[in-house]
Amino acid sequence: MTETELRAEIVRIGRSLFERGYVHATAGNISCRLDDGFLITPTDACLGFLEADRIARVDASGAWTGGDKPSKTLALHRHIYAADDSASCVIHTHSTHLVALSLRRGHAHGDLLPPITPYFAMKVGHVPLIAYHRPGDPAVGTLVEQEIRRASSAGIPIRAVMLDRLGPNVWAGTPASAMAILEELEETAKVWLLSGQNAAALTEMQIEELRTTFGASW
Repeated sequence: MTETELRAEIVRIGRSLFERGYVHATAGNISCRLDDGFLITPTDACLGFLEADRIARVDASGAWTGGDKPSKTLALHRHIYAADDSASCVIHTHSTHLVALSLRRGHAHGDLLPPITPYFAMKVGHVPLIAYHRPGDPAVGTLVEQEIRRASSAGIPIRAVMLDRLGPNVWAGTPASAMAILEELEETAKVWLLSGQNAAALTEMQIEELRTTFGASW
């Protein structure tokens, strides 16, 4: 996509997420990778009412070069792009069921969710829970980059992490693909909570069938 097309797509994705309740108020942000830098939604912007020409532009070093002031989570997004060459879009939200689930966990370690549905295992995969840090804390970017590199070294690439008490960060090759991962992740959290967190996970045999049939990376 051209930069103009990416700006329009960020506006479209933001409005869609807002209208369907995946984001609220000024929570959340979206970024896209450019050949010479990044686009990212402005700080304190409502994703439902973005204006394409006001989306912030930063250069490869992270310096602000155009549009409104970039989101304070820019550093985290840049860590994700540095750790995963396939990532071209990162979406962060404060999605209700995911935040509620992190509150119920009580502490951050391991995966946020077990593989309770085939589409969660195939479309999302493992979601590490990152210990709480204040919004915009630069330490979070380092922790997330470490998780991505650790998973990649283990041969199990990840597409999402969950920031305890804040919300998920998901990434993919296109904005539409990133939004689809976010949707599947939030809906799985909702199902898990509705089940009383008692639903049985898929068995190893069932997961292996997803690997061999659909190439699932769980």
